Amino acid sequence: MLLASLGLVLTLWLLAVPLAWAPEPIGSNAVYFAEGARLTMALTLIAGSSGVLLGVLAALGKLSAVAPLRWLAGGYVGLIRGTPLLVQVLFVYFALPDLLPWLKLDDFSAACAALALNVGAYNAEAIRAGLQAVPRGQIEAAKALGLSRWHTFRLVSFPQAIRVALPPLVNNMVALLKDSSLAYTVGVVELTNVGSRIQAATFKPTPTLITTALIYLLLTALLTRFSAALERRFEVGQQR
Repeated sequence: MLLASLGLVLTLWLLAVPLAWAPEPIGSNAVYFAEGARLTMALTLIAGSSGVLLGVLAALGKLSAVAPLRWLAGGYVGLIRGTPLLVQVLFVYFALPDLLPWLKLDDFSAACAALALNVGAYNAEAIRAGLQAVPRGQIEAAKALGLSRWHTFRLVSFPQAIRVALPPLVNNMVALLKDSSLAYTVGVVELTNVGSRIQAATFKPTPTLITTALIYLLLTALLTRFSAALERRFEVGQQR
């Protein structure tokens, strides 16, 4: 997992070096492509981490014995899964500050919030399934040993649930990397926005779009490799 992490970091910081040798208009804009790729990965990591936390909270809400919490969590998941991500990004950036005047969001923060809310709803279902997969007998045994509900969740339920939920969580993270391209609609200068600006300035769409697609492919491959290392770290799918 350490090697996968180092590979991802080095690729992000050294991406401009090989791109500088590419034909025009790529070579002269290599630094902008590299900066866009780093911002894309920052969006993915921030929104993805927040989305896992939201997913845990929503999953616990859907499994709660308190009816209002179940309704709130179910409404959140249903609303997010039933509306397009593009609409959610635009709503958070344009409509949410209008509804909540005290809320000040720049383009990057709004994009992160919208992406986190979106992936959190999908994570909630994966984590809920993982929690429900934990044998009931283990929960009862933990209670019999005198463990509190919090300690039972932290020491018994969650470690087992996360192993079950990890593969779909990984898939959601990879999908989030590609979905982050919608942040360009609110002005975030991520990879897609960089490609769009260079294409508009040079009138050369083919090399620009091919380069953008190849960088996304590279980032997806690196993130998938990191995710596979993470699954091996948690021994997902292995018999003990």
